[in-house]
Amino acid sequence: MPTTFAAGPVRVRVPATSANLGPGFDALGLALALHDDVAAEVTAGGVAVSVTGEGAGELPADDGHLVVRAMRAAFDVLGGQPSGLAVECVNRIPQARGLGSSSAAIVAGVLLARALVIDGERRLDDDAALRLAAQIEGHPDNVAPCLLGGFTVAWTEPSGARAVSMPVGDGVRPTVLVPAERGLTASARAALPATVPHGDAAFNAGRAALLMHALTTQPALLLPATVDRLHQDYRAPSMPATAALVSELRAAGVAAVVSGAGPTVLALSELPEGFDAGTDWQLLRLAVEVRGAQVGRGRLGHAERDPVAAGRKS
Repeated sequence: MPTTFAAGPVRVRVPATSANLGPGFDALGLALALHDDVAAEVTAGGVAVSVTGEGAGELPADDGHLVVRAMRAAFDVLGGQPSGLAVECVNRIPQARGLGSSSAAIVAGVLLARALVIDGERRLDDDAALRLAAQIEGHPDNVAPCLLGGFTVAWTEPSGARAVSMPVGDGVRPTVLVPAERGLTASARAALPATVPHGDAAFNAGRAALLMHALTTQPALLLPATVDRLHQDYRAPSMPATAALVSELRAAGVAAVVSGAGPTVLALSELPEGFDAGTDWQLLRLAVEVRGAQVGRGRLGHAERDPVAAGRKS
């Protein structure tokens, strides 16, 4: 069946995410109420990308932009490429800090492409969109909460990625502490050993299971539930300030972990009264985003174009 493209622009709001959450390496993720807004429209020819906010002046303004690359991959699945694209990005998710900025761009691209194709949701349903986004990203732990919202468990089967979302308990109070320095997921993964002791794997399996209970039902158990032996210690030498802050917070009774591959720190319980991380860290108290990615029709409005505003649901 030939591909027919929708007239006019579509838009999507995608949340920041934190993966791993301590022991849930490459499996657990959490959507956070900090969003990028992206709009796209089919044009007569060429590709034009504008970026406001995070990454402005740094990210590609053509086919090299990750949103466009994800759109191209989705259009291939949907049956055909448009003649041209105009894309507008208003970014608030810090780039290369362990808060899922690349997953947000990928999810935005996949959903925008689907919305720009007549009958797109039939050709690429939500399960297929997750599989495609995870294939582009290389792992599903960030794209799952970005798509589904809330607290997610993701895994991969021979057919591709799958995920489920669960509600988070009222006592979970996410705070992210974002440093100025950036990190690269590829470099962080290179620091991991090829094998780990059986005891460490068994330890993490137990703590990951406990974390699911703590996040959904009993937040008082978050501190013991967020202990990790699979990745954080191996990565600590490459981000000593992050490792030191995690240790300081945990010593104070805060369930703190490295957010994704770092260097951002995620605290899942309240910070001590009067806590001051210093000028090297930006502190953001964020709600859990329960809705996941939200798609709408039309261009970005005034609120969505504000790079510092959270805006409203599409």
